[in-house]
Amino acid sequence: MKKKIAILGSTGSIGKTLLEIIHKNKKNFDIKLLTARKNYKALLHQAKIFNVKNVILTDKKNFELHKSKFKKKKIKIYNDYSCVKNIINQRLDYVMSSIVGLEGLLPTIKIIKYTKTIAIANKETIICGWDLIKNELKKTQTNFIPVDSEHFSLWYGLNNLNQKSIEKIYLTASGGPLYKLNLDRLNKVTINQAIRHPNWKMGKKISVDSATLINKVYEVIEAKNIFNISYDKIKILIHPKSYIHALIKFNNGLIKIIAHETTMKIPIFNTLFFHTNRKLSSKDLNIKTLNNLKLKNVDIKQFPMVKLLKYLPLKNTLYETVIVSANDTLVELFLKKKIKFIEIQKNLFKLLKSKEFLKYKKIYPKNTNDIIKLNKYVRLKLLEKVYKSNFN
Repeated sequence: MKKKIAILGSTGSIGKTLLEIIHKNKKNFDIKLLTARKNYKALLHQAKIFNVKNVILTDKKNFELHKSKFKKKKIKIYNDYSCVKNIINQRLDYVMSSIVGLEGLLPTIKIIKYTKTIAIANKETIICGWDLIKNELKKTQTNFIPVDSEHFSLWYGLNNLNQKSIEKIYLTASGGPLYKLNLDRLNKVTINQAIRHPNWKMGKKISVDSATLINKVYEVIEAKNIFNISYDKIKILIHPKSYIHALIKFNNGLIKIIAHETTMKIPIFNTLFFHTNRKLSSKDLNIKTLNNLKLKNVDIKQFPMVKLLKYLPLKNTLYETVIVSANDTLVELFLKKKIKFIEIQKNLFKLLKSKEFLKYKKIYPKNTNDIIKLNKYVRLKLLEKVYKSNFN
């Protein structure tokens, strides 16, 4: 019997990689839904290739301009996720949620009850809305698999093990595009330098997050949420080769190391075919890299963003939404050449130390609307401060 699946964010890198995997096994899958924000051309092409009858294009302008193209191909096109209940009349076997940013929060939570398994590649959703997701997963008895290479590695390494047996977990970071840059040159970092990741093919936003290392701060928060482990048991290690993705030290003295090639195809493939004997062709063990791991502690002077970990509340609050919203806005301003690279972290810390936003450490999200409203508010406040030069 064919597996019924849906892909939220099918035109992004995660969605495209998943479709490449499915294309080699097309007879085994029935794709019920594909979604995108703006990229109608890629969405239409995917729908035709995989014979998908339902798609969602959330950008209003592109939806209105191009909906006739889909209708001519007898593809039903919708503009928002309220239509999911009409599209999915039988519980899906698998959903991939790979919508970028906080836009992915509401669709992810909405679709959980329609699937037996959900794989989530959206950092912001897990960081800001984990308690909401966890409640929905429990209520609907839906299985969850993280997609990020680090968290999939931890999930795989901890499968069927008692999490109380963990002494420490280690997440690895390549150091990003600026790892070898002298500290005195950070003030002159260009966009091209910040987005030129040495190991991974990634979008501009995530590449800049890798350059500041806030992406690894995010991953620490995700690990704490997903595996219900305290921050003092999670550590970041610099590993320039990106071959090892996670290490787990157990209370009994054993250490488990999870490694794989620097390709997202491996974790994505395994979220789809976990608990099967399906084989993925991969390279032989890289002995040269294993003999030269060069693992290092993070240099706080080089990556001051890591100090954010000291600001985090022990329980999930709306403060994480403040961090994500502010950073997203500042990276956007950097990519538009409105602020310097070094001002991303400077402005972020100034905002997070202000009384106006410190109060959110004690406020917990009750629903998705709390998170979405705060995201808009933080963005507007930050833009106002930056453009008025209040931060500079």
